[in-house]
Amino acid sequence: MLAALAVLGLGASSCGTDTSAGSSTVVVNIGYQSKTINTVTAGTLLRDRGTFERKLNAIGKASGVRYKVVWQDFPSGPPLTAQMIAGKVDIGSMGDYPVLVNGSKTAEFPDARSELVAVTGYNLRGSLNQVVVPKDSSAKKLTDLRGKVLSTSVGSAAHGMLVNALRKNGLSPDDVKVLNQEPAVGASALEGKQVAGLSQFVPWPQLMVFRKQGRLLYDGGSNGVPTFHAVVSRKAYADDHPEVMRAFLESVRDTADHLNKNPLAAAQQVAKVTGIEPEVVYLYNGPSGLVTFDPTIKPQLVEALSKDLPFLKDLGSVKDLDLDTFVNDSYLREIYGSLYDAASKTTTSPSMLSGEDPVCHEPVKDPRTASEVWFADRKSTGVAATPTCLLRQIAAHDGDVRAAYVPDEKHGTRMFASAATWVLDPDRPANSRLLPFAVAADADSYRADHSGARELGYEAALEAS
Repeated sequence: MLAALAVLGLGASSCGTDTSAGSSTVVVNIGYQSKTINTVTAGTLLRDRGTFERKLNAIGKASGVRYKVVWQDFPSGPPLTAQMIAGKVDIGSMGDYPVLVNGSKTAEFPDARSELVAVTGYNLRGSLNQVVVPKDSSAKKLTDLRGKVLSTSVGSAAHGMLVNALRKNGLSPDDVKVLNQEPAVGASALEGKQVAGLSQFVPWPQLMVFRKQGRLLYDGGSNGVPTFHAVVSRKAYADDHPEVMRAFLESVRDTADHLNKNPLAAAQQVAKVTGIEPEVVYLYNGPSGLVTFDPTIKPQLVEALSKDLPFLKDLGSVKDLDLDTFVNDSYLREIYGSLYDAASKTTTSPSMLSGEDPVCHEPVKDPRTASEVWFADRKSTGVAATPTCLLRQIAAHDGDVRAAYVPDEKHGTRMFASAATWVLDPDRPANSRLLPFAVAADADSYRADHSGARELGYEAALEAS
């Protein structure tokens, strides 16, 4: 509804400046995806905090120019790109595959030509895209879906991940039937068992897991291909209004800093606006979460774009795109100054779990084992040195648990402890003998290599802690 109202109100303002009131008004049209929660620093959270508007108001007071911000909410990248081509979106945020389509399609129109100017959030392993199946599905590995119908959004990063995963596991894309659906439609199809699997981007896979409507079958991180969301802008608009671009990207950085310093409060704020459960938002956006929020453009991410291009060309979604021209970090360089090069090269998350484990009495410092619990009767979360120590905290607590988070034993992917496949290995040290696996196939592989290990359900793992 917000998007529709905003578009109806554009009129002459879509070109960037409205002089109908007799005084100059600079309009900036922002396209975002409220449900895609790793774009919140350029969308939902940024909008709700009002940071961008305050910066523009300050500029306006000094210059005498009035600024008007129009926010438009989109379900995915393609319709946002269509509005950018129509001149009705000046700055937008979307995933890596749609970003490439955006750059290719807008290049055909001089006034719409776009540039990638910043990143919102990323995962270097690719764990923001995942495949889930119905909870009672017999499938334990990707090859079990041969001949089945899978829902995805064709041309999205989740689609690309699925094709790469099929090939990596000895299958051809023709070995499954792909149904092209928007994420929400695909989620409903999975819940209704109209499809055998759902390959989607953040937050849909883990949203289905949390709601007990799905089970993780394949983590895109197993492909080892970085995935991210980014900010694109119309070059013509940016050239005409560099002060708006600077204010927007400063606001993105400020919002990322706020989220990294206040992850729980930020997750609750995003949840209130979007209707997505805060426990799910926090899984992705919390400390040591699936998303690293950092506006700088990493070399690894640009390299990933170059590897994504052939897939989109084969689909016919992209004709060609010169990444050297398309990727423009000059705005960020002006904001960061001499600090930019170092900032763009670091991939250390600015938000990591730390503290002292209250049960095992160990420091929480190893990201491969650091875990977290959100008790219902507490305003802050608690940390644990290992998943085993986390289970002991939960078992000893007299009260409900909103969510508990553990890193996958094999890859470190953050997940819900209650959804993990647990393995008890009595040969390991007491504080690390309970191991969580994101997918059942990895747990099976571990047990095959460790004769004394056995699989446990979540409740049994709590009792064994």
